[in-house]
Amino acid sequence: MTKRALLMALLATGALAACTPTVRVKVDPINIYAKLDADVRVRLDKEVQSLIQQNPNLF
Repeated sequence: MTKRALLMALLATGALAACTPTVRVKVDPINIYAKLDADVRVRLDKEVQSLIQQNPNLF
């Protein structure tokens, strides 16, 4: 490959890279409302009760 052909190939590659389109998408945040507090408390209460039953000298 000659120097001229190499130079032309580099210029063509640079020209093609300069023409790449830019896509911008606006994404709004997703709000998820869930009532997990009561469920977590019930699970923890059950776990604590079972731990106290398994280890009565814990407290």
